[in-house]
Amino acid sequence: MRVHTPDPDVTRHAVNGVDLACLAWGDAGPLVVLVHGFPDTARTWDYVGPALASAGFRAVAPYTRGIAPSTLPADGDYASDTLGRDIIGLIDALGEERAHIVGHDFGASAAYSAAGLHPERLHSLTTVAIPHPASIVPTLGKLWGVRHFFTHRLPGAAARFARDDYAQIRVLYERWSPGFAWPDSELEAAKNAYSAPGCCAAALAYYAFVSPRVPDGQRKRIGVRSLVVGGTTDGVATAADFERSRARFTGDLRVEMLPGGHFLHREHPEPFVALLAEFLRG
Repeated sequence: MRVHTPDPDVTRHAVNGVDLACLAWGDAGPLVVLVHGFPDTARTWDYVGPALASAGFRAVAPYTRGIAPSTLPADGDYASDTLGRDIIGLIDALGEERAHIVGHDFGASAAYSAAGLHPERLHSLTTVAIPHPASIVPTLGKLWGVRHFFTHRLPGAAARFARDDYAQIRVLYERWSPGFAWPDSELEAAKNAYSAPGCCAAALAYYAFVSPRVPDGQRKRIGVRSLVVGGTTDGVATAADFERSRARFTGDLRVEMLPGGHFLHREHPEPFVALLAEFLRG
């Protein structure tokens, strides 16, 4: 049986009813908040964070609510707008008025919400692997690609997900980033976090808040300077999906397709960091 080992190299901040554990790189420069997705942790940024610090930024990556070592929310709320408010609260807790926000997967959905709810708090918005949710057109192919949206809601989902040392994590990584040979070390951080009491159930509970109804924070068009990044071999989203996002923005927007699948920032981090750093410098 796997036993969760807490990451000692974290800072902690009380935000929006939860205690967010964060990784941090750099202690000066403009703040960049890096928000992870599923099935993942803040360690997904352990190449990007140091690179941004070297480029003159202060990078902070929270473990999102419910993902160990962050605490479980008492009300079980994992809605995108709530996650967006967590980001804004973290900016406050870090003593800043504004920040660059970078989000991947569920973190991208949270970032879209933050930009819609409080655009005045963002220097810029960067989203990775997820087109703007209000621009997504359902198709049979997409429904099959996101079938986990339904299976993760079924009774006993957490116990099934934990079987065989969380073998489902590899299944999803390989499905969403086809053709990439994932070493076991890339999956270890997620397995370690999900083995903490309540964490796996919390991670799957995020899917209970996914709905065809676009949340309030994602209904307004985004006027913040933005970068939307997709992977050329993503197992679900296509270049057309990302291009369709343009209709949801009114400000300066770049849509870029880079080598890699859903986890392109891990598969080919060098071109991703080069693009991101150039964009953040403005």
